Amino acid sequence: MRHSVDTPFLLISGILVIFGLLIFTSAAMGLLARGGASFSSVAISQVLLGFVGGGIALAVIANLDYRAWRKWTPYFFILSLFLTALTLTPLGLSLKGASRWLTLGPLSFQPVELLKFSTVALLAALFAARARDIQTFKASMVPFLLVLGSAAGILLLQPDTHGVVMICIAGAAMLYAAGGRVSYLAGLVFIGIILIGALALYRPYLRARFETFLNPSADALGAGYQTQQSLVAIGSGGMWGRGFGQSMEKFSYLPEPMDDSIFAVAGEEFGFIGSTLLVLLFAAFALLGLRIAARSPDAFGSLLVVGVIVLIAGQSFLNIGTAVGIVPLSGLPLIFVSHGGTALAIALAEVGVVLSVSRRMKQA
Repeated sequence: MRHSVDTPFLLISGILVIFGLLIFTSAAMGLLARGGASFSSVAISQVLLGFVGGGIALAVIANLDYRAWRKWTPYFFILSLFLTALTLTPLGLSLKGASRWLTLGPLSFQPVELLKFSTVALLAALFAARARDIQTFKASMVPFLLVLGSAAGILLLQPDTHGVVMICIAGAAMLYAAGGRVSYLAGLVFIGIILIGALALYRPYLRARFETFLNPSADALGAGYQTQQSLVAIGSGGMWGRGFGQSMEKFSYLPEPMDDSIFAVAGEEFGFIGSTLLVLLFAAFALLGLRIAARSPDAFGSLLVVGVIVLIAGQSFLNIGTAVGIVPLSGLPLIFVSHGGTALAIALAEVGVVLSVSRRMKQA
């Protein structure tokens, strides 16, 4: 039976988007002082592609029947793999040692955001189809390893190690929600730790991030500079903050104020109260989303929502964790807030997916 969308979830999502645009606008002002990319190009990408394009996608998808997409998930996944692979060709754009962007005239976008969503969508379809046998290795681990292995192989070539970690976390959460064996999940975690350790040995930037996390003050002007400046910005905000637009760190000291360090800008301008409110909004977003998953009329809808919620909330909490120094630097965006029209557009489309499921969820 079709109902109206889940109002509390839509309300929380809307508040996050509005709060995010306010923080982003303030952080982007630092461009004017630094002489980096033009403010207009950044604003167009964030507002036109992200907010407007994503808002349209949300409205359209929320009114579609999510069950009709199930048969298309393999083709969507293959298309996303293809687009992500194109970043490794001359069509791709390399920035800061990574090939993660495709350019379309004046705009650029990151296919990895599509790949993340298509991965959880395909896993939701595969796990739902194998619900009765999900505790067997064949029904759970074989599709998990094939799908995640395909996505991870391309992402590691870019390289995008943190994107791999994120889709693995989302996939593992979905497998647990589907009823997969805890022993299999424990084995995956163990293997994942070993693989990350091996990658850190061969990729200096990863090793530097782990060393900085373990001892952030050892190289305060080098590898640990971003963490140190983030903590300075957050600390200087005090209880109530300096006020909207009044961050000092974003103009010269804080690296990546629109991206990795944008939570530090929020902490400086809105203080402990404002930054805590932002964390609570993401927590409410996750809890309301999981409530929709629990009341979904079928396994596909339930697992799809779990995957989407873990992607959005997981990336956001990891971004916040890096800002306050409790997890290594990740490079993952603070969803709805960080610079990135693609990430914002896909996140809003994913909210539309959750709302589509909510229109058909069981009534309490």
